This record gives sequence, structure tokens and C-alpha cells, in this order.
Amino acid sequence: MHNHGAFSAESLFLIPAVAAVAAYWAGLASAKSGRWPAWRLVCFIAGVLAILGTLMEPLAGWAHRDFTALAFSHVLAGMVGPLLLVVSRPAALALRTLDVFPARRLGRALASGPARFLSHPATATVLVVAGMWTMFHTSLLTAMQESMPVHWLVTGYLAGTGCLFTAAVLGAAPVPHSLRQRAAALLAAAAAHAAFAAGLLVFPPAGVASGTAGALVLLGWGAAVQAVLALLLLRQRQALSRELPQPRGP
Repeated sequence: MHNHGAFSAESLFLIPAVAAVAAYWAGLASAKSGRWPAWRLVCFIAGVLAILGTLMEPLAGWAHRDFTALAFSHVLAGMVGPLLLVVSRPAALALRTLDVFPARRLGRALASGPARFLSHPATATVLVVAGMWTMFHTSLLTAMQESMPVHWLVTGYLAGTGCLFTAAVLGAAPVPHSLRQRAAALLAAAAAHAAFAAGLLVFPPAGVASGTAGALVLLGWGAAVQAVLALLLLRQRQALSRELPQPRGP
């Protein structure tokens, strides 16, 4: 932690976190929000707290000393937080409640070429897998443990790519893709995540005496989040099947 008297630099992250929750709350309170489920607000707050918790004490300091805590931070920032944020659908709420011109600008930004490229299931999967590999198989891990700003930057990358991937898989991206593409992306990312985590059981990161506990955290918690994503995909498939016309009997 970087202290300046009684003030810690990490406390600055409270400002955007509180602002995001306040903006979501304001959108939910708007008359234009309609019947917006209150549970989505709970998910949004929980998602913000999950990511914020990895940036502040005690977890941030613990992650600098312990690989297991760092692995837990990875799951919180890159998987749990993004899942909660995506299912809360903040962009959809904003498009519904903003005034006409801001809503149009947001809609154009979400439908822009870069946004569509980054949120494609294949692109999002590559970004997530590349982040996992870089974090655990390069000197970035040591840099994270030695430098808090590097820790913040990596956490931002994990959260951003995690949101892109989760939105792509759940069809919340600007251009939803086929269920088959999204399921393939989830399967590929889950296989890569499990392979990386299992590899840490045998070959712990440089400077780590034993990566067993951290690897098990990655395997267990990662599989749990991916199972939730798979269940949500299955629900979407069942809903689509109900909407499609059924063949009539003879």
C-alpha cells in the first residue's frame, strides 16, 4: 500500500466504484427503467465490490506476499466480478434510461467496429487466454508482487477482458453470435484455464516454492464460474427452443 499520511492511494478506487453504483442506482430509479429486476442491482454492487476488493487491503497486500491470495484475486477480478457485472446489464439499463442523444452516442459506441471486434467470442477468448498465460508464465507475476501499480494495471486488464468474454459468451455483446460459437468459446477458455492451473501444480511460477494451493483455487473457483456460465447458456438454449416453431405431428 502507498500511504500519504492517513491517506492510501488505493482509496482513490472508491471514487469510480461509488460513482458507478450511484449511476446504476439512478438508472434503476428512473421512471424509464420500467420493471427492472432489483436483483440486477445486487449483482452490480457485488461485481463492483469483487473487483474493488482485489485492489485494496487486505487482499491486495496479501496477494503481494502469497501466491494463493494472488490466484484468488485473479478469479475475483477476472471471472466472478465480470460475471456479476454482465448479468446486471448496465449498458442495457443505460440505453433504456439515458436521454435520447446520450443513448444514441452510447449505442453507436457499442456498435462500432472496435467494440464488435473486441466482443467477438474468438477475440475475447484469445484476450483472456493470453492474459492467463502472461500472468502465470512470465516475469509479470513477479512484477505484480513487487509493484502495486503493475498489480492495478493487471487487475484492470483481467476485469476488462473478463467482462468482454462473459458478455460474448452470454450474448450480451453489441452483436450477439450463435449459441454454438459462444459455447465453443466457453469450452476453449475453460480448457485453457484448467490446463494452465493444472500446470502450476507441477511447475509453480518462478519465485513460488509451491503453487499447489493457488492452482487448486484457480481450478476449483474457475470451474465453478464456468459452470455457472454453462448453465446460463443452457437456459438460453432452452428458451430459444421454446420460441422456435415446433413440428406438427401427422
